[in-house]
Parts: sequence; structure tokens; C-alpha cells
Amino acid sequence: MSSTPTSPTTSGSTTPGATPRADLGARVDALEEAAGMSRGRLDDRLVDEVEAVAARATERIRLSASHTVVGIAGATGSGKSSTFNALTGLDLSSVGVRRPTTSWAAACIWGSEDVTELMEWLGIAPRHQTTRDSMLDTSSETRDMDGVVLLDLPDHDSTEVSHHLEVDRLVTKADLLVWVLDPQKYADAALHDRYFKPYVAQQDVMLVVLNQIDSVPEERREAMLADVRKLLDDDGLNRVPIVPVSAREGWGIDVLRAQVIDRVAAKKAVVARIDADIVEAAERLAEATGTARAPELPDSVAEELREAVVVAAGIPPLVEGVETVVAGRTRRATASPPLTWFGRDPLRRVEVDLGEAAGLLTGGRLPEAGTVQRSRVEVAARTLGDRVSEGLVPAWAEAVQGAATRRVDEVVARVDRALGDVDLGATRVPGWARAVQALQWVLLVAFVAGIGWGVAALVGAGVPETSVAGIPLGFGVAVLALVVSLVLTLVGRSAAAGAGSAAAAEGDGALREASGTAVDELVLRPVREELDAYRQVRQRISSARVRR
Repeated sequence: MSSTPTSPTTSGSTTPGATPRADLGARVDALEEAAGMSRGRLDDRLVDEVEAVAARATERIRLSASHTVVGIAGATGSGKSSTFNALTGLDLSSVGVRRPTTSWAAACIWGSEDVTELMEWLGIAPRHQTTRDSMLDTSSETRDMDGVVLLDLPDHDSTEVSHHLEVDRLVTKADLLVWVLDPQKYADAALHDRYFKPYVAQQDVMLVVLNQIDSVPEERREAMLADVRKLLDDDGLNRVPIVPVSAREGWGIDVLRAQVIDRVAAKKAVVARIDADIVEAAERLAEATGTARAPELPDSVAEELREAVVVAAGIPPLVEGVETVVAGRTRRATASPPLTWFGRDPLRRVEVDLGEAAGLLTGGRLPEAGTVQRSRVEVAARTLGDRVSEGLVPAWAEAVQGAATRRVDEVVARVDRALGDVDLGATRVPGWARAVQALQWVLLVAFVAGIGWGVAALVGAGVPETSVAGIPLGFGVAVLALVVSLVLTLVGRSAAAGAGSAAAAEGDGALREASGTAVDELVLRPVREELDAYRQVRQRISSARVRR
């Protein structure tokens, strides 16, 4: 018989040191927050899985702080149960093709602390539990294993679906996984594809045992171990140690037990497993989120959208209409009355250009169809969404674009209401113009009276004839009234342009403020919230991934 193997093949770094529990808690919180903020933006199944990892990690941190769960997993005939028995030093698991409770894991517990809550979390019934200390074994090996919960898992390659489900469930909960391989099936593709390759991030909480090494000729053992090493390296598990054992003969069991004891010392296995779960989940979330820097929403881009909505609402023509009507009516008010008798109200001219929207100038009702062109608003909002989401992965780009366009109908309704609510003041004439208008009527009366007085004096109608510089006083009054009226007309015409501009500026400011408020609240704010969510998700993913 050949000599017994005494040392594992590690071919990789040792297990990292324990991460402080407070650090783990903060990283779990960061992962949970990242998942929560990704809800509705990334695939719900991914978010559910990440939240489940965070919840499981939180629960595991809360549960027994002095126990480490070690799972023994393997295929049918690999000697998994024999390895379990060899590690416990007891005949707890039946050896053979089948055992009485093959659908359930069996547990051996070292230590005297209560593990009821931990066992309930693991889903292992009391009848499948054995407390190692109850056997009155006080050896150093037992003391060294204090706090270990050793699980014998069902065969992962069993034809029973319930066995697969039980293995899959406990693989995610064990703090340290010991995979038992045998010389005949160590290259099984199902094992490598289902349990090795997907768990690269968790390799620091894994051990591989090549059992039944006694059945391999001594000259072939090193080559077989090298082949196993190569397969693991190809799976990305370059840090996973390989321990050759013979559970039946007891070869290498002391080495395996020492590896387990070393891994669970100071809770390294628990911490490393939780750390691995967090990193793996964070990596998946990071892959779905992408690596693009968080975009910004430039003020210039936001202003372009506001201006596009202003144009879509027809505000510029309305403002021009206000200017035209106010300036025109001010000119009419300040002009000599006879000059306005045959002129046309400026509002009538504007109505030709504005159509039904001209009613807004006089405070009339909003047209039933509204005035805002929805399609133009939607195109502008979509353009903004496309610009600020450039470079993001499709899921986040869609979230930003959705935020930009989701409430377009509300924007249109709000701006339509604002158009109807804002008093454009197009029918109002400045007070000074009204005073000039009254003065123009006085001057008209004076002109008519002066003409009448002068004519009456000339024909000798009993009106005393008075002259100034040889000009009859009546005609002088008429001429003076006419000159003053014409001067006021010219001054009023010049001032009317300023009145129109002032009214237009006031109306334009009110309309832009109303439409801008709607755009800010219903488009720009949601877009900024999406960008901020993306930024925060990336920050929290980074916090969850970093091992301090």
C-alpha cells in the first residue's frame, strides 16, 4: 500500500482575513440600497435575486455569531457521506448508493451554544441533527471544531428533483463548501457548469476533496491531481485548494480537518462567504448597470427643451399679438379722434394670424382643442432623453427616456391651462394713454369751437370779433388745438411702441414662467432623479464591492 497523502494541493492564495462585521453590514446595506434604487429600471428578476442575497446576508450576520456552516457536497458514489463520517468521527450518514433520508441534509454540530434559530434558517429538522459534544468526546479535535455545523448534502447528480433543490438551497447558505470528487467523475461537466463556473466569486469559501485516492495507482496520483487543478483553473477557481483523501482508509482526513479548522477560525469562513455573496451580487448588478459615468443635464439642454415647449405652445405669436394689439390701441387712444374713426381695431388684424387662439388676448376661453402641439413637445422631450442618456446601457437609457416622455400629456395640459389663466392684458390701454385720449377730445372740442367762433365773428353773427396779431381769436384757438393734437398724436405713436413692448415682455415672462414650471416639474426633475439614481446605484455598488 502506498503512503498516505499529507498535504493539500493549494495552487492559489490563502483565504483572505476576516472583514469586520460592521463593514459587512455597511456593504450589505449598500447592496440592498443599490437593488432598491434599481427596481423598475433593471430586470426585476435580477433585482429580486440581489435583494435576496442582501436579505440572506443580513439574516446570516444576525444569526449565530459563533457558528460556521460547512457543507459537504458531491456526486453519487463520490464518498461524500464517508468523508462526512470521517470528519465527525461518527457513523452518522449511511454509506452507499442511497441513504434513508437522501432528500434532506444531515447536520453534526460542535459546541454547546444554542443553534435552534440557525437550524431553522437552514431548514434542517431536529431529527437530522446530531450534537457532537453529546458523545462525551473532549478530545482536542473536538475542541478545535467548536462552533462548526457540518452538513452532509444530498447528491447533486441525483435523479430526484428534490435533491437538486435541496443542494441548490443550501449551497447559497453554507459558509464553507467542501466539494468531494472521485477519480471517476471529477471532470463531470454538470458539476463544473452548474456549481463551479457560476461561483467564481465564492472560491475563497470552497475546498475540493479528491476522495478515493487509494484506488488510484501511486504513479498516477500526481498527474490526476494536476488534471483536477487544471480543470479548476479553467473554471476560474485558481485559489481553491485540492485535498487528496481516502475517507475509507482515513488518509488525508487530518489534513482536511485542519483545513476546515483553519478556515473557520475567527469566523473567516462566514465572513468570506458573506463577502463573496456580496461581491458576486454587486458584480451582477454592476454588469447590468454598466460602466458609463453618470451623465449630467446641462442647463443649455434644459433651456432648449423649455424653448421648444414655448414654441409648441405658440407663445411667440401670442406675444407678438400682444405687442401689436397694445401698441395699436395705444396709438388709437392717443391719436386725434378723427384719425381713428375710419381705422380698424388692431385685434381684428391679429385674429387673422392667431385664429381661435386670439381669444386668449382678450381673456377669452381656451379653444377646445388647446393650443399646444403635443407631438412637438414629445419630440423635444425624447430628444432631451436621448441626449442625456447617451452611453448608458439600454435599461438605464430607457429609464431616462421614460422619465423625459412619460408625462408629456401633463405638460401639454398644464401649459394649455397656463395660457388660459395668464392675463395677457392685450385689451388694456395704459392710464397715461387714457388721459391723452381725454385731452384729445378736449382739443377736438376746442378746435370745433374755435372754428365756429371765428366763422361767427366773420359773418357778424353777434359774436365779438377779437384778434391776436391780426388773426381772429377763434381761429387761433382752433389752430392751437390742432397743433397740440397733432403733437400728442406723434408723441403717442412713439410711446405706443414702448407700451406694446412692455406688455409683450410682461406677457412673455408670465407665459414662459408657467410653461417652464411645467417642464421643470414634469420632465426635467424626473430626468434629474433618474440620473441621480444611476449615480447613487453606481456609488453603492462600488461600496458593496470594495473589501475594506
